[in-house]
Amino acid sequence: MTPIESIRLSEKAKLQLITMKRRTGIANWNVICRWAFCLSMQEKSIPPDEVIPADSSIEMSWRTFAGQVDQVYLGMLLVRAARDGVPMEKQALAHYFRLHLHRGISYLTGVHGAEDLQGLLALAPASEMVLR
Repeated sequence: MTPIESIRLSEKAKLQLITMKRRTGIANWNVICRWAFCLSMQEKSIPPDEVIPADSSIEMSWRTFAGQVDQVYLGMLLVRAARDGVPMEKQALAHYFRLHLHRGISYLTGVHGAEDLQGLLALAPASEMVLR
């Protein structure tokens, strides 16, 4: 059982995802959100604690976000949360996940973000070897 049942994004994140869909041609929100989560998780810093409004029409279940590898994403979250001193309580973990997801979405569309699908692939650490 995951501590996250449903994920609702902020309106700002929704607009950023629309931008990424247009730039990359990726049609599904959950695929872009997976990239965003992983991008944030590779950062060594803890995402700044902030209140993120759930004011958009984008909502997905954990299963939709994580797909068939939901235990991998959950494991990533739990290991990182433990390292960062996040309490292993459902509400704290859900908030911590949202912080990473929203930070990652901002990274995707930021100054050093992806302008196209090739740029998105280049953001993945392992892809640097493949793209050379």
